[in-house]
Amino acid sequence: MALEVIGAGFGRTGTLSMKVALERLGFDKTHHMEDVFRSPRQAELWHRVGLGEPPDWDAIFEGYRASVDFPSSTYYAELLEHFPEAKVVLTTRDVDRWYRSARDTIFAARDQTPRWIQLVLPQSAKMAELTDATVWDRVFDGRFADEAYTKAVFTEYLDTVEATVPAHKLLVFEVSQGWEPLCEFLGCDVPDEPFPHVNDTASFQRRIRIIRALGALPAAAGVVAAVAAAAVVVRRRQS
Repeated sequence: MALEVIGAGFGRTGTLSMKVALERLGFDKTHHMEDVFRSPRQAELWHRVGLGEPPDWDAIFEGYRASVDFPSSTYYAELLEHFPEAKVVLTTRDVDRWYRSARDTIFAARDQTPRWIQLVLPQSAKMAELTDATVWDRVFDGRFADEAYTKAVFTEYLDTVEATVPAHKLLVFEVSQGWEPLCEFLGCDVPDEPFPHVNDTASFQRRIRIIRALGALPAAAGVVAAVAAAAVVVRRRQS
């Protein structure tokens, strides 16, 4: 099976909504970063890409008809070369809103994950390494926290995609536009239902709160251990 649709948009440009929409249009399955997090096989394959090994695109996208979101989106040129019959959808949004959303969700989740989790869970460490290598360092040069720099990267990236992909193969798309332009571009009938708007900001923020709580566990454990040790000393003195 070859990819038929390549999503070139950055994460937080409506890529989860696009995944749901494409699967509704019959492009099942559609690859998304969530697939990488959920599948040890996907994590291993993308980890190899991050290490600089030649990507095995056929293995990575086995069983998929479309792709969206990081990490695959910024490999759009390589994917289009490998799957030359595919069409490219560049999802975008207002740069200020995009930066705030990415900063408060996917970057916050990455930035606030406690180091001890990566030491205890090798799979977590692998995910951190692959996202750094394929997204944060590769795309943003490790400078995502620099707002002006990252916004410039975003804007320049959009221009590069438009200059690179042949016009007849490219749709620049905001999910707020709904079904019509996407269906016209892909040659699909327009579904008789609203375009999906999957706003996962709330779920990301819940995840971040859990991450913060986990980060406090070692300190809390240290306090408990200290209190227990003090109690032992007191009992010994009283005996």
